[in-house]
Amino acid sequence: MNKYKVEPGKKVNLKDHSPDETGDFEGKKPKGLEKLSENRIEIDRLQEILYSENKHRVLVVFQAMDGGGKDGTTRAVFEGVNPQGVKVVSFKVPTPLELAHDYLWRVHSRTPGKGEIVVFNRSHYEDVLVVRVHNLVPKEVWKKRYQQINNFEKQLAEEGTTIIKFFLHISPEEQKKRFLERLEIPEKRWKFNPGDLSERKLWFDYMEAYEEMLQKTSTKWAPWYIVPANRNWYRNMVVSSVIADTLKSLKMDYPKPDLDIEGLKAQLNSESL
Repeated sequence: MNKYKVEPGKKVNLKDHSPDETGDFEGKKPKGLEKLSENRIEIDRLQEILYSENKHRVLVVFQAMDGGGKDGTTRAVFEGVNPQGVKVVSFKVPTPLELAHDYLWRVHSRTPGKGEIVVFNRSHYEDVLVVRVHNLVPKEVWKKRYQQINNFEKQLAEEGTTIIKFFLHISPEEQKKRFLERLEIPEKRWKFNPGDLSERKLWFDYMEAYEEMLQKTSTKWAPWYIVPANRNWYRNMVVSSVIADTLKSLKMDYPKPDLDIEGLKAQLNSESL
C-alpha cells in the first residue's frame, strides 16, 4: 500500500489521485472483501498483543470531506476488535473552554496511552482546513500550524506513539450521490446536515487546503496516505492493510510473566473446591 503514502515534502495535486482507483483489485471486489476479512482477523490478533504487552501506542487519524466515509471505515476496519483496547474520538466544534486554550490543548489529552489504539474521526487538522477555508484566523496564524503540528506529532512519536494518517479521497460526484442517499433513505437521514451543502460549495477551496496539508505534514514519523474512497470496499481494504502492516512492524509479543506454572497447576489440581 506504499503507493498511497505521501512522501515528505512532495508536492501533492489531488487531480493526480483517482478516487475511483481499485489498484490490482480492478473488477475483483470479492477478492478485495476477502483481503479485508483477513486484515480484520490480523488486526484483532495484533490488537490483543498490543493491549497485553502495554508498551506501544497507536494513533489513527481520519480526515475527509463530508460523506467521505470516516465512520464507515472505522466500523469496517475495527469490526470484532476488542473495544477495551480501541477508542474513537470525534472532534466537534471547539467548546468555549477549548477555545480559551491553544488549538492542540484538547487534542493532546485524547492521544493513546500504552496498549491503546485511538482513532481520531477528524482531528487537529481541522485547524489548517476549516479554519483556513472559512478565514477564522489570519493566514499568518494558520500557516505556522503546519510546523507546530509536525513538532507535536514528532514529540508523540519520540514518546512511543505510532501515527498513521488517512485522507479518504472522494469525488464531488460521489459526495453528491451519498448526500442524496441520506435524503432518500429514512435510516440515513439523521446523518444529513443542511450545512454540508454550504461546505460543498467550497469544494475547491478545501482541495487546495488538503493539498498543502498533505504536502507539509506527511513526515517519516507520521505519514499521510491518500486513499481512493469512492468504492467503500476498496477504501476499507486499503486502510485495513496499512493498519495491519503497521501493527506487524512493531514486532510485538505477549508478555512473559514470572510464574511458577507447574506449581500453580498443582495447587489448582489439589484444591478441594
